[in-house]
Amino acid sequence: MRLTILSISFYFVLLFTLNLYGESSNINPGDEIEQDTSLYVPTKSPWGAVLRSAVLPGWGQVYNESYWKVPVFLGIGGWFVYNYMWNDDRYQENRLGYIQTNNLVDKSQRDFYRDQRDEFAIYLGLTYLAMLVDSYVDAQLYDFSVDEDDIINNRQYRLNIKIMF
Repeated sequence: MRLTILSISFYFVLLFTLNLYGESSNINPGDEIEQDTSLYVPTKSPWGAVLRSAVLPGWGQVYNESYWKVPVFLGIGGWFVYNYMWNDDRYQENRLGYIQTNNLVDKSQRDFYRDQRDEFAIYLGLTYLAMLVDSYVDAQLYDFSVDEDDIINNRQYRLNIKIMF
């Protein structure tokens, strides 16, 4: 059996990655291990929010109670759909014009509107992906608190002001 560079490198990577996943512990057999019994249970399901947004755009944002984001995402998506359809109509007109007349201007216009249409399709896909990512992150951080009361209660601040005339 002849070994190639690819198979040798595969076995090399396999050998060293198996050693990386081995567990080394400094725990003696008689030591007790303290386990954290407090289990964090999130209020909102991140993947549930993603599934909702995937089925109906904006539903994941409503689920996460980020109501103001729904018209933003739907407005941007609607704008891209409008531009896609407008450029597709111009593309179809110039395509038929080029087929009928073999005019190079129609061909150049056809190519331009096809490229514009395809760009707006990509923009729409990226907006859809951003909406899914936003619903996941928003659900993941739903319970995160940034209240100043927690910070102020843990520390005492003193403010001394001296006014001299």
